[in-house]
Amino acid sequence: MNISQRMVISRRAALAGLAAGSAALAAGCSGGGGSGRPKPSPSVPIRAVDPRATQSFNNAKASLLLQVMAHPDDDLYFMNPDAEHIVRAGVPVVSVYVTAGEAVGQNWIEGMPKGKPDKAAYSSARHQGLRQAYAEMLGLDRFASWKKSVLDLGGGVKAETNELVAGARKAQLVFLNIAMLSAGDMRLPLLWERPEGAMQSLVATGSPCTTSSTYHHDTLVDTLAALMDRFKPTVIHTMDPDPDYQVHDATHPKDNDYGACSDHRDHTPTALFTWKALSQWVADSTKRDGHPPRFVTTSFRGYYNQRWPHNLPPEVVEQKHRLVEAYGGDPSWDCDNPAGCGDYGQGGDRPLKNRKGWIRSTHYRYQGPTAAPGTDKAGGLEAYGVLGTQAVRWAETSPGSGRWGEPQNLGGGPLAPALASVRDSAGRRLLFALRFSALEGRGRPDTREIVVLEQRSPDGPFKAWQGLGNPEHRPDRGRRVGVPAAVAGPDGRVHLFVRNAGKGVSSRVREADGSWGKWQSLHGQEIQDGLTAVLDAEQRVHVFGTGRDTVHHWAQDAPGRPVRHQPLKGLPQPGGLPGAALGGDGELAVVYRGPAAEQPTVHRVTPGSESVTSTDLHDFAGYGPLAAHPLPVRGAGDAVLVLGRAVNGEIQLTDASGDSETVRADAKLVPVGTAAMTVDGGHRLCVVGMSPDASPWLWRPETPHG
Repeated sequence: MNISQRMVISRRAALAGLAAGSAALAAGCSGGGGSGRPKPSPSVPIRAVDPRATQSFNNAKASLLLQVMAHPDDDLYFMNPDAEHIVRAGVPVVSVYVTAGEAVGQNWIEGMPKGKPDKAAYSSARHQGLRQAYAEMLGLDRFASWKKSVLDLGGGVKAETNELVAGARKAQLVFLNIAMLSAGDMRLPLLWERPEGAMQSLVATGSPCTTSSTYHHDTLVDTLAALMDRFKPTVIHTMDPDPDYQVHDATHPKDNDYGACSDHRDHTPTALFTWKALSQWVADSTKRDGHPPRFVTTSFRGYYNQRWPHNLPPEVVEQKHRLVEAYGGDPSWDCDNPAGCGDYGQGGDRPLKNRKGWIRSTHYRYQGPTAAPGTDKAGGLEAYGVLGTQAVRWAETSPGSGRWGEPQNLGGGPLAPALASVRDSAGRRLLFALRFSALEGRGRPDTREIVVLEQRSPDGPFKAWQGLGNPEHRPDRGRRVGVPAAVAGPDGRVHLFVRNAGKGVSSRVREADGSWGKWQSLHGQEIQDGLTAVLDAEQRVHVFGTGRDTVHHWAQDAPGRPVRHQPLKGLPQPGGLPGAALGGDGELAVVYRGPAAEQPTVHRVTPGSESVTSTDLHDFAGYGPLAAHPLPVRGAGDAVLVLGRAVNGEIQLTDASGDSETVRADAKLVPVGTAAMTVDGGHRLCVVGMSPDASPWLWRPETPHG
């Protein structure tokens, strides 16, 4: 079959799909789910991570950040400030842009004469804007000269690449430049879903890549996997493969959302293609080399930023805006690119004035620590995380050594990049994860499931992974569930919680005999993903989640009783995810920032009453999720410490009383994702996080109480 014949078939299939499957597109947000699904493709072998695979990991030779975006500027709006902090730490970055971002071909702002649409020129102008932004990120003049060349990625695919070096810092931009609207009315959602679909790349004005490449579903997966294998990243930034459902009404206008979901129609399939490529790369590398690659992944929300209170303070927003402004450029600039000097609609202060506020937030799709710490029976530290899409365990070489051994591959993949880790009352470790149980597309369901890995005995070997299903019964709704949170009670029960597709909370309970109850909805109002589960002084379970108006709360009336929604009065509007820990006098300390706030506030909640007292944490300016941890030290009462990021991305620690100085590590630790705390066998506080080289770091700070 020649290309012209394929294009005719693709056009017919696309038109039929748009007519018959519009409900499916709206429900699935990427072209899947619901009625009117396209006919599945013939059986094609899926090269994917084997959940049973436990080969040891390779040794990463050097740190590298790889980012995969749908459009030019997705990284600047949604993956910053994390990306800039990693690059400023000296880590090279490779940013891959899947589409040409050509839209309607109008690079226009008020005051400019309107010309004829020119998609090739607009794509070129956006490329130039990225060069300006990344030059500033590297600390160079925005009009620095880049080396431009062509990458041959195999399978008939070629792409433009731009490189810039500034001392130890390096940036490389790769433009696949697939036309957002290809022949036959093909778009990325249809390329993900329709086996016969094909799209073509657009040749940008002035590009050294003068040939157009054709992409089928497998072509794009293979291309992204080839880029991963070429650059061998240790950190990968992706977009959100499963965006939330979003009601659209007068209060929440649809704007740029796709169907019923809170994101652009290109963002979601780009993330799905990236996650499928990740799984394929791991499978192929393991088969070829005998070792899976060593990397950590962070997925970022997209237009979701518009739907919740802003979570970045002004200073961090200005950091993001500096780069977005350089990307947007201005028609008066002399950038030596005749097609344009940026995406003019994003220049100046326009992103700050945009009511959608995308620049004012950065949200992780999968909330939780990248390395969840704990201790073994001997008091040595251990940490659990996701490496190369598989669960891993790191152990301290000996108690108190401060050195980690090599990661033990526990398998289970492909997993979302945040685990929940608890010990039951018998001392057995349980790990909970969200698995991408099917990443297929091409007319087949894409499914997710919650899975658990359990030790046979304390510090003993683990059993096989066990599937716990999904609180949602339809595959498309099942994609919307969040990562698990868990807490173990002294009665032998283990309580598991996830945010469900309706944005409430669902739970399963493992009884003391090891049997699991059914999924139960705990109801409640809408919350973001990212649950915090703790026990109070009476051993009652409490769960906290971030709503639009307040921090929502679920709890037991007494140990052994069901967990139910129990609203608390006096908790103000949150701008970020809360940390929670048991404090003095049996109170629970719940700490979070208000919208756009730099300084967090500690809210002390007395279980069983509506009493809430609040203390601001001065001199703790920062952004992002917070963690709280009790510190039982002689003479300190039940002190609570708070962990978070400073404005510059470094880790910082303070006392929840607000009276102590902020402590930072001498090593100026910049974590990948979220760090966490525990207390080791010597009763010393330990902070654990992930480095850009895909290895955990350990910080034992001198706390305010010694």
